[in-house]
Amino acid sequence: MSLAKPDYEEISDSETEGEVKEPSMYKVLLHNDDYTSMEFVVEILLSVFNKSIEDATIIMLKVHKEGIGICGVYTYEVAETKVDAVHTLAREREFPLKCTMEQD
Repeated sequence: MSLAKPDYEEISDSETEGEVKEPSMYKVLLHNDDYTSMEFVVEILLSVFNKSIEDATIIMLKVHKEGIGICGVYTYEVAETKVDAVHTLAREREFPLKCTMEQD
Protein backbone atom coordinates (compact mmCIF):
# COMPACT_ATOMS: atom_id res chain seq x y z
CA MET A 1 0.00 0.00 0.00
CA SER A 2 1.54 3.27 -1.06
CA LEU A 3 0.58 6.78 -0.17
CA ALA A 4 0.25 8.79 -3.35
CA LYS A 5 0.62 12.53 -3.28
CA PRO A 6 -2.10 14.43 -5.10
CA ASP A 7 -1.23 16.22 -8.35
CA TYR A 8 -2.72 19.44 -7.09
CA GLU A 9 -2.30 21.79 -4.18
CA GLU A 10 -5.33 23.21 -2.45
CA ILE A 11 -5.17 26.94 -1.75
CA SER A 12 -7.71 28.68 0.40
CA ASP A 13 -8.27 32.37 0.80
CA SER A 14 -9.44 32.92 4.35
CA GLU A 15 -9.08 36.65 4.63
CA THR A 16 -12.18 38.29 6.03
CA GLU A 17 -13.49 41.53 4.61
CA GLY A 18 -14.17 43.91 7.50
CA GLU A 19 -14.70 42.97 11.11
CA VAL A 20 -16.90 40.22 12.41
CA LYS A 21 -19.34 41.74 14.86
CA GLU A 22 -21.39 40.20 17.62
CA PRO A 23 -25.04 39.43 16.82
CA SER A 24 -27.66 41.90 17.98
CA MET A 25 -29.29 40.97 21.26
CA TYR A 26 -33.01 41.19 22.07
CA LYS A 27 -34.85 41.61 25.36
CA VAL A 28 -37.85 39.33 25.84
CA LEU A 29 -40.59 41.11 27.76
CA LEU A 30 -43.76 39.96 29.52
CA HIS A 31 -46.68 42.40 29.75
CA ASN A 32 -49.23 42.56 32.54
CA ASP A 33 -52.91 41.93 31.91
CA ASP A 34 -55.97 41.53 34.13
CA TYR A 35 -56.58 37.85 33.33
CA THR A 36 -53.33 35.84 33.34
CA SER A 37 -52.68 34.34 36.75
CA MET A 38 -49.49 35.07 38.64
CA GLU A 39 -48.97 31.32 39.00
CA PHE A 40 -49.02 30.85 35.22
CA VAL A 41 -46.50 33.66 34.74
CA VAL A 42 -44.17 31.97 37.23
CA GLU A 43 -44.72 28.65 35.42
CA ILE A 44 -43.74 30.30 32.10
CA LEU A 45 -40.63 31.83 33.64
CA LEU A 46 -39.59 28.45 35.06
CA SER A 47 -40.28 26.35 31.96
CA VAL A 48 -39.52 28.66 29.02
CA PHE A 49 -36.84 30.89 30.53
CA ASN A 50 -35.26 28.40 32.98
CA LYS A 51 -35.46 30.84 35.88
CA SER A 52 -35.17 29.76 39.50
CA ILE A 53 -38.32 29.99 41.59
CA GLU A 54 -36.90 33.07 43.32
CA ASP A 55 -36.02 34.87 40.06
CA ALA A 56 -39.36 33.87 38.50
CA THR A 57 -41.23 35.31 41.46
CA ILE A 58 -39.26 38.57 41.34
CA ILE A 59 -39.90 38.98 37.59
CA MET A 60 -43.60 38.09 37.98
CA LEU A 61 -44.01 40.72 40.71
CA LYS A 62 -42.26 43.31 38.53
CA VAL A 63 -44.65 42.51 35.65
CA HIS A 64 -47.61 42.71 38.05
CA LYS A 65 -46.58 45.99 39.72
CA GLU A 66 -44.86 47.85 36.86
CA GLY A 67 -46.73 46.44 33.86
CA ILE A 68 -43.71 44.90 32.15
CA GLY A 69 -40.74 42.73 33.03
CA ILE A 70 -37.61 41.46 31.29
CA CYS A 71 -37.36 37.67 31.08
CA GLY A 72 -33.90 37.62 29.50
CA VAL A 73 -31.70 38.87 26.67
CA TYR A 74 -31.03 36.57 23.71
CA THR A 75 -30.02 36.49 20.07
CA TYR A 76 -32.84 37.20 17.62
CA GLU A 77 -33.64 33.57 16.83
CA VAL A 78 -33.64 32.46 20.46
CA ALA A 79 -35.76 35.45 21.53
CA GLU A 80 -38.26 34.79 18.73
CA THR A 81 -38.52 31.12 19.73
CA LYS A 82 -39.15 32.02 23.37
CA VAL A 83 -41.85 34.58 22.46
CA ASP A 84 -43.58 31.95 20.29
CA ALA A 85 -43.36 29.37 23.10
CA VAL A 86 -44.96 31.78 25.58
CA HIS A 87 -47.81 32.59 23.20
CA THR A 88 -48.42 28.91 22.43
CA LEU A 89 -48.54 27.92 26.11
CA ALA A 90 -50.74 30.90 26.98
CA ARG A 91 -53.22 30.04 24.20
CA GLU A 92 -53.35 26.42 25.37
CA ARG A 93 -54.31 27.61 28.86
CA GLU A 94 -56.60 30.34 27.45
CA PHE A 95 -54.62 33.24 28.88
CA PRO A 96 -54.10 36.49 26.92
CA LEU A 97 -50.48 36.81 28.10
CA LYS A 98 -48.50 39.14 25.84
CA CYS A 99 -44.81 38.56 25.26
CA THR A 100 -42.69 40.75 23.01
CA MET A 101 -39.08 41.30 22.09
CA GLU A 102 -37.11 44.46 21.43
CA GLN A 103 -33.54 45.12 20.47
CA ASP A 104 -31.28 45.61 23.48
